[in-house]
Amino acid sequence: MINRFSQLKQLCSQSEPRTAVVAAAHDEHTLQAVFQAQSDGLIRPILVGHRDEISDIARHLGHPLTAEDILIPAEDDWDCAVKSVALIRSGKGQMLIKGMLQTGVLLKAAVDSESGICTGGLMSHVAILDVPSYHKLLFITDGGMNIAPDLAQKRSILKNALDFCRFLGYEQPKAAVLCAVESVNLHMQETLDAAALKAEALDGAFGPCLVEGPISLDLATDPEAAAIKGYHSPVAGDADILLAPSIAAGNLLGKALYGLAGGRMAGVVLGASVPITVNSRGASPEEKYHSILICSTMSGPTA
Repeated sequence: MINRFSQLKQLCSQSEPRTAVVAAAHDEHTLQAVFQAQSDGLIRPILVGHRDEISDIARHLGHPLTAEDILIPAEDDWDCAVKSVALIRSGKGQMLIKGMLQTGVLLKAAVDSESGICTGGLMSHVAILDVPSYHKLLFITDGGMNIAPDLAQKRSILKNALDFCRFLGYEQPKAAVLCAVESVNLHMQETLDAAALKAEALDGAFGPCLVEGPISLDLATDPEAAAIKGYHSPVAGDADILLAPSIAAGNLLGKALYGLAGGRMAGVVLGASVPITVNSRGASPEEKYHSILICSTMSGPTA
């Protein structure tokens, strides 16, 4: 089981570099992260975007492009997104990195029924948080893609996150279906959904895992709070996955743990034919690097 980002880097160092398509690569923070990952032997990038800007930024970063570097010119955001997704679809890349374009534009190209890279299931976002005050990684979903998921969508979001954790070595990941309260309330749909997901997990619908809900954030992450409130569950105080009731809740929770709580964050979109990074355009090079690290771990070997 991987508990810290440092372990991910050790795991990746044992693999061959992956080919990464960088959509709208004309961004300093993105290229800092990409060049660092390239230097660390994690990826071989294909840069898609404004040719002159990419070349200028690369020189500024002390990494002038050479004839061996692959740079594909593209004009606006949509052109960058379509060309990048086409490269993935044609088997030229094993992961997709978002640069200086809106997330919605890139994902619109990715989910296109004719030319996209969706595999048929629900695509969802997972934020991976390495928080100093917590004893292991936290996986928050979905704070980046599905706005107000219903029970069926939450089922798919939970399955994506559980499969992801098991891929990373978690034999029986612990998932907390977060609500404002820890009891079923007929006037709060998220508590009904949480109880349903817990029952489905007990029936074996999600494979080896422990799912608890409804459960509040403090009970999911603080064993002392759970003890004081008399809340008994193997998930209490030891959750791996935090399933948020909405994109707003997941987004706010992730950014609070990343910013105010001093955590380190990575993010990945699951459910496409390759892992996708969709960091904010204002994200730090470190956050973008960690997202590349996650995707490199997930992606298959370079053809």
